[in-house]
Amino acid sequence: MAAAYGTTLNDLPDVLLSNIIAAVLDVRSRNSAALVCCKWYRLERATRSSLTLRGNLRDLFMVPTCFPSISHLDLSLLSPWGHPLSSASDPALIAHLLRRAFHSITSLILYARNPCTIQLIASQWPNLEHIKLVRWHQRPQMVAGEDELKTVLSGCGELKSLDLSTFYCWTDDVPPALESYPSVASNLTRLDILNPSFSEGFKSDEIKVITKACPNLTEFRATCMFDPRYMGCVGDEALVSVSVNCPKLTILHLADTSALLSTRGDPEYEGFTQEDAKINVATLIEVFSGLPLLEELTLDVCNNVRDSGPALEVLNSKCPKLRSLKLGQFHGISLPVESKLEGIALCQGLKSLSFRNVGDLTDMGLIAIGRGCCRLAKFEIHGCKKITVKGMRTLASLLRRTLVDVRISCCKNLGAIQSMKALEPVQDRIERLHIDCIWDLTDDLEDLDGIEGGFDLNSLDQGEAQFRRSGYDHDYDVTSNASKKCKYSYDLNASYVGYDVNINGSSEMGNGHGENTWVSLRCLSLWIPVGQLLTPLAGLENCPNLEEIQIKVEGDCRELSKPREREFGLSSLVSYPKLWKMHLDCGDTIGYAHTAPSGQMDLSLWERFYLIGIRHLSLRELDYWPPQDRDVNQRSLSLPAAGLLQECVGLRKLFIHGTAHEHFMMFLLRIPDLRDVQLREDYYPAPENDMSTEMRADSCSRFEAALNRRHIPD
Repeated sequence: MAAAYGTTLNDLPDVLLSNIIAAVLDVRSRNSAALVCCKWYRLERATRSSLTLRGNLRDLFMVPTCFPSISHLDLSLLSPWGHPLSSASDPALIAHLLRRAFHSITSLILYARNPCTIQLIASQWPNLEHIKLVRWHQRPQMVAGEDELKTVLSGCGELKSLDLSTFYCWTDDVPPALESYPSVASNLTRLDILNPSFSEGFKSDEIKVITKACPNLTEFRATCMFDPRYMGCVGDEALVSVSVNCPKLTILHLADTSALLSTRGDPEYEGFTQEDAKINVATLIEVFSGLPLLEELTLDVCNNVRDSGPALEVLNSKCPKLRSLKLGQFHGISLPVESKLEGIALCQGLKSLSFRNVGDLTDMGLIAIGRGCCRLAKFEIHGCKKITVKGMRTLASLLRRTLVDVRISCCKNLGAIQSMKALEPVQDRIERLHIDCIWDLTDDLEDLDGIEGGFDLNSLDQGEAQFRRSGYDHDYDVTSNASKKCKYSYDLNASYVGYDVNINGSSEMGNGHGENTWVSLRCLSLWIPVGQLLTPLAGLENCPNLEEIQIKVEGDCRELSKPREREFGLSSLVSYPKLWKMHLDCGDTIGYAHTAPSGQMDLSLWERFYLIGIRHLSLRELDYWPPQDRDVNQRSLSLPAAGLLQECVGLRKLFIHGTAHEHFMMFLLRIPDLRDVQLREDYYPAPENDMSTEMRADSCSRFEAALNRRHIPD
């Protein structure tokens, strides 16, 4: 119709058209826009501000020079992955070409395998404001007078943000570097040292030094040693120093090293450790009072913090901007007496809440949280043994208008079926969901007709009235007047959401989209024990808009015999018509890389078990973590896995988080539309010169050359 009136999009002024193209964030959409015409090509290139390079170091002619406005550059994924820039034939020339092509860089991500790379790159952009260093390989031995972090701070005097969250280094590298350059350190507003590679985390004295050197921080993330069995553990004194030295903090994330492990805990765990953390309630109140600008807070301690309710009540008054809260090993967070709200339930402005291993949290405490924190859009619960379907379902009912992101893991009474029954009240609203695939079909689900303790969802309680008086926009009102009532039933034999809303005589039952339909679900995350099957996904069959699935398989398959079934069950995912992206993580599946004992399977056969059926899916992107043999530090793609992956004819992007033989990788060239393939050993520590499986630089270059020679229609 535009052509009929003689007007097209090209008739817009260049300024408006440029702003429209600049607002497009998706990379493929921007690339498509650049192919429309020469004018659009110039505008797209002129407005792109972020770029990730994944070309090969030896192909200097491929360094793009048509992006004059790039301010953020990611060099951490250059190929061959993990190889230092200094290993190239002429590293100085590479650095010069990068500087000439991207002269306006203010933000940089760099894989710093050795100090030479940092020295080479830091000098090219002295006006950098943000640097993220990446290294999964072992920290190299330093010669006298050589220090990587000091090189960064000395060469980038305008630095405002430093990210070491994926940089394999030592904790005692950080404080001396910040002390040596006080002017740069005091200029930092963001410091991320939340690194899972640290074996012990930062100790109390180190936290004091770091926060004293960086008084203007607004965001601070750190791995800490909270375990009281170790000398110098982080306790009251260190926490107070954070609030005193950095009063401008809006984001504070302190976590114990064990909290960053990817392995799942024990559902039978009671939630209490033998030792208590050296943190008391009075200290927490002092810390919260000293950080009035907090918007996001994480304290994942991994040792008991008892009777924390009074301290959490202070958060509501002392930190009025707080919207996200994550707690680990905190006890007494919600202990309601009759209908009175206490503890965390008074933090009424929260939109995201996560807690882990809360030993004394019961259903009534969870219900109180749902009553008080009625703006929650994201809720995560991990390792809470006393929570049942009753409490979780009531919380979901109370948060029906806002809740869209839920993670339930490692809770004894909340397996897969129980979790889905509990979430029926918000089934039509959930967009992101994580559950443990523990299919306990033998236990009868409890009868939920009514709530113990006499809690009535139709009563106007003190917490809700206080919430409205506090000035927040209360979208969800259980009963604001006699003409609007919300009555919840808890018949778990019903296949629909059991609620009845009467407004002016009208009524509605179910979610309006058919039986057991998760109409809004976009991303599904599943944890599955090794040897168990993916099917049947009972209760999750109808997800018409599911686009991404994340599957984590964990366990020791050396303790298992050969599975009776031939395949894991990936072919069952064909029932999701819009599924195009998958994360299949078998990285914590442990087995025999070589010959297995009689009656057991080696890792290559386990890989075949998990990947059979993947060819039936219409995937465009796949991240795959092969299983590993920790005894030989080997996580590599096997021959059966390579053969099965080559059958995914729709794949465009494939990232293998491990190693592989060159001739196995050549199988992948049979995927017709494959455009982007990379091996990433992004796990600690990355194999160092593993001659058995690691692809050498020449092997990687040969594969990439063969991949780039192919004709791709689009």
